[in-house]
Order: sequence, then C-alpha cells, then structure tokens
Amino acid sequence: MADPVVHVIDDDPSARESLEFLIDCAGFGVRTYASARDFLDALPTREPGCIVTDVRMPEMNGVELIRRLNAMNVTDPVIVITGHADVPMAIEAMKQGVSDFIEKPFADEAILDAIRTALARESARDEVRRERERIRSLIDALSQREREVLDGLYEGHANKVIAFDLGISDRTVEIYRANVMTKMGVKTLSELVRMVTVARLAD
Repeated sequence: MADPVVHVIDDDPSARESLEFLIDCAGFGVRTYASARDFLDALPTREPGCIVTDVRMPEMNGVELIRRLNAMNVTDPVIVITGHADVPMAIEAMKQGVSDFIEKPFADEAILDAIRTALARESARDEVRRERERIRSLIDALSQREREVLDGLYEGHANKVIAFDLGISDRTVEIYRANVMTKMGVKTLSELVRMVTVARLAD
C-alpha cells in the first residue's frame, strides 16, 4: 500500500506553502490545493491519506467541503484549521465527523501531532476493513447449508436446536459445523463468533 499523503486546502498562498514545507520536512507526502473545488476535482485520482483544510475559504468553506465529502463517502480523516472567530464553524465541522480542528496561531508540532493521530486512526480502520473483507470472502465461499449452520452457531444455538430448525440430524449438523470451522480457519467457537461479528460490522 502506498504511503499516505496529506492534502492541504487553503486559499492563502503563503499559508499553503508554509504548511507544505512543514509537512514535507516531517516526512509526509503532501499535495496542495488553492480551493475546495480544486480538491474535489482531484478526488478521482488522489492518493489516500488525510485532509487538512482551512475552514474559511471563498466559494466553498471547509464545512461545506466536509458535507460534500461525506455525501460522496470519502472516509479520509479531515483536520480543520480555524481562526478564533471561526470556532463555531469548526465545531459544526466536528459534528460532521472531522478528526480534529486546530486554532490559529498554532505550533508546528500541534498540526503535525494532529496529522499523525489522524493517520494512525485511519490505518487502524483500514486494518479492520481488510480483515472484514477477508472474513466476508470466507463466508461467501461457504455452501448455503454451511451458512445456515454458521448463523445458528452465531446465535448461540446448540447443535440439536440447529438440527431441528433446519430439519436435519444432529450428526449432519456436526459435520457441517466441522466444515465451517475448517473453512473459516478457526478451532474454537469463540474465534468463529468474533470473525462473524467483524464481518457484520457496517462499512
């Protein structure tokens, strides 16, 4: 997987260049945009990472940008930079799900810490997403009857209850249960339940 990139959106050229220099010196990849519209135009080809945006910009402010990103299911973490007078707007941005907001003037390390934290959280979420997709693919590979037995096990039903519900013998349930455990790559019921729980997490 490519290293994450920090996308900086600010209509002030000097602020944009200063952030670009700071973030680059800290070892992150960085891309800059003069407006929210420029960033939206680049969305289809952008590298994944996090977004650092000024909250007050002409044409489209940071809050409206975040609303649009949410509507487009863009999950990259967003850090909002705000002046003192714009704190209410930044709070509204937090309600829209941004990772953090930094109030001007800010120390260099404050913005870098916010970026590191946002990227670490996103990396953890990526791991969960990858694990979820892996488990879902294993479940999809089960036969219909195996999935029915799996559902019964997940609901905490005993073999005899599953057998009664499906109209099959206890012994047949045991065979299907063993097949499910083997195909899912687990040895205990608790492991199986954990995997199904992860698979059923919302995207």
